Amino acid sequence: MTAATDTLLDRFGRWLAARLQQESSGYEPYTPSDPETLHRVLQPGDVLLVEGNQKVSAAIKYLTQSTWSHSCLYVGDALPTPEDGSERPRLVEVNLGQGCVAVPLSKYRTYNTRICRARGLTPEDRREVVEFMISRLGLRYDMKNIFDMLRYFLPTPPVPVRWRRRMIAFGSGDPTRAICSSLIAEAFGRIRYPILPRITPAPGRAAAQSRYMRQEILHIRHHSLYTPRDFDLSPYFQVVKPTLEYGFDYKKLRWGDIAKPPVAPPASEPNAPEEAAALEA
Repeated sequence: MTAATDTLLDRFGRWLAARLQQESSGYEPYTPSDPETLHRVLQPGDVLLVEGNQKVSAAIKYLTQSTWSHSCLYVGDALPTPEDGSERPRLVEVNLGQGCVAVPLSKYRTYNTRICRARGLTPEDRREVVEFMISRLGLRYDMKNIFDMLRYFLPTPPVPVRWRRRMIAFGSGDPTRAICSSLIAEAFGRIRYPILPRITPAPGRAAAQSRYMRQEILHIRHHSLYTPRDFDLSPYFQVVKPTLEYGFDYKKLRWGDIAKPPVAPPASEPNAPEEAAALEA
């Protein structure tokens, strides 16, 4: 009886997930991501933040007061090329309705993205983070609590600011399921790498001024409450911009409102002995 009920909930959850993943109209990326450029710049263990254009993305961006609604981890060449010859998957992410899957870089060709890189990551820890994410491939998305998804049908849920972060976390607590930022935060937690850690100030230093702020700092430490923007806000993750990695010279930019300077025709060379003699004279 329990198995039948779970199956029914999962089916209903998948239907809700499909509705929430419908794309919103009017999305125009300012800086679309070139997969080739991302491939040159990204390193295994990098976190790629994505500004999604789905209905659930609007709610997540509102709740977190951030541009970023999704996050995934770059695993490099750790996964094999598909037998059908399609593009090699280099990102591991958790999608609503699908769970933990591997996808190619070209999936986010038309999205605004941001690269967040953990500074000072040792090769061993980098490998452990990648292996942790790969080992979670196949995990289902957390859909046991249907009310967790129903609230995302409101693009701007009418809740106080202090409750918005808690609305991101799904409530089932089932270890066989996962959500995007939580799984990445758990991977970095395995190697004890800080994202937004609890900091105990030295005597005489500034501390959180309100009781709510102190409670929020303590509460955010659990990986289930991490959101995509936390990797952007973290003082330990570096924001990497591909256009600046290989040299950038603003003097070489071509502006549409400035006419190109006329190109002078090449000087004609003397083509006869007489002309050469005349030039020498």
